[in-house]
Amino acid sequence: MQVYLVGGAVRDKLLNRQVKDKDWVVVGASVADMLAKGYQQVGKDFPVFLHPTTQQEYALARTERKVGQGYAGFECDTSPNVTLEQDLMRRDLTVNAMAMDDAGNIIDPFDGQGDLNKRILRHVSNAFVEDPLRVLRVARFAARYASYGFTIADETKVLMREISQSGELANLSAERVWVETAKSLLEDTPQVYFETLRECTALKVWFAELDCLWGIPNPAKWHPEIDTGIHTMMVLEQSVRISNKLSVRFAALVHDLGKGLTDPTLWPSHKGHEKLGIAPINTLCERLKVPNDCRNLAILMSEYHSYVHHAFKLKASTINDFLDNCDVWRKPERFADLLLACTADARGRTGFEDSPYPNADYIWQAYLLAKEVNVQEIVLAGYKGAEIKQQLRQKRIHAIAANVA
Repeated sequence: MQVYLVGGAVRDKLLNRQVKDKDWVVVGASVADMLAKGYQQVGKDFPVFLHPTTQQEYALARTERKVGQGYAGFECDTSPNVTLEQDLMRRDLTVNAMAMDDAGNIIDPFDGQGDLNKRILRHVSNAFVEDPLRVLRVARFAARYASYGFTIADETKVLMREISQSGELANLSAERVWVETAKSLLEDTPQVYFETLRECTALKVWFAELDCLWGIPNPAKWHPEIDTGIHTMMVLEQSVRISNKLSVRFAALVHDLGKGLTDPTLWPSHKGHEKLGIAPINTLCERLKVPNDCRNLAILMSEYHSYVHHAFKLKASTINDFLDNCDVWRKPERFADLLLACTADARGRTGFEDSPYPNADYIWQAYLLAKEVNVQEIVLAGYKGAEIKQQLRQKRIHAIAANVA
C-alpha cells in the first residue's frame, strides 16, 4: 500500500501557490484494507475515504471506462492492481496528472512539469472527450491561471469544441454546471471562463441568454466598445476589482440580458431592456439552479441599474420609490451590493475603467437621509393606519430632497 499526494495540490506547490485542499491516492489497497486502518468510506460513485485523524480525502487508484452519457456515465476499476500511472492517465490535464511521494519526489509520466513551465493547459489523452464536464473544468482552470500566463493548448481546444458539438454537455446536471460556474465567478479573471466556453461553442448550451449578446451593438456615445457581449465581460472584470461576492459578480454578468430581446430594427437603442432582462434572468437561474441571493440581486440590477446611472436627474419622490422597491429598509446590505454592481457597469466600458462614479455615493446618501426619519414620531403625532405610511413617505421625500438640492 503506497500513498501519494496528487492533482491540484502538486500543481499549486510547483507554482508556489497556496495549497488549500490536499487529495491523496492510494495504490495497492482494497476497500477492506482502508476500513481496517480506520478510514471512513464516503464516496458514492467510487471508493473515497476520510483519514481517521486529518479527515483529508484518500481515494483508491482507479481507471475509468465510458459506458453511458454525461459526467456519471463511467465504470470504475479500483482493484489493488491499478497502478499510479493508470490513475494519473485518467485525469484531465497534464498539470493535474502529477503525484508526489513521501520523500517529495515528483511522479510525472505525462510531462505536467513541462506544461507547467510553458504555461500550457493540455489534455492528458484523447479519453478527455469522454467526460463533458471537462469543458467547464478547463475553462475554470483557464480563468484561475490566466494571471499566471496560462493558455489552453490548441489541440485541447479542438477536443473541447468536439465535446460541445456532440450534445454531451446537455447531459450534465445543473448542479455540476453551477458549481463550476460559481467557482469561476470567484476567480481573479472570471471573464476568461465565459470567453473560453464561447470560443469552443459551449456557452450557448447552458448560457444561451448570455451567448446571444455578442454582436448586439450599443450606442457608441455611451459604449465605445460597442458590442454588448464585450461590455458584459468588461463589467464582470470590473466587478472583481470592487467585490469578492458571488452575488455581485453574477449580477454584473447578467445585468444586460434584456438587450438580447431588443428588436434588431431598433439597434443600437435598447429602450426598456431593464425590465425585459428579468425574464431571461429567471430562465437562466431556473436552468442552473442559481441560489436565491444571486437571482434576487441580479433582478434588481437588471431592473434598476439605469436609475442609479441617472441618479442626478431623478426627483426625490422617484428616488424614494426606488428605495422602497429595492426593500432597502430591510435589506441595506443587498442595496449596497446593487450599487457596487452598478459601479462595475459604469466602469465596464472602454475608457471608463478608472473613472469616478459619484452616482452610487449620491444614492446611498439619499438612503441614509431617508433612514433618519423616525416613524415613532409620526405615530406619536396621532397618525394611524394608512396615514402613517403616507406621512413616512412624505417625510422621507423631504429628507431626500435636501440631498437632491
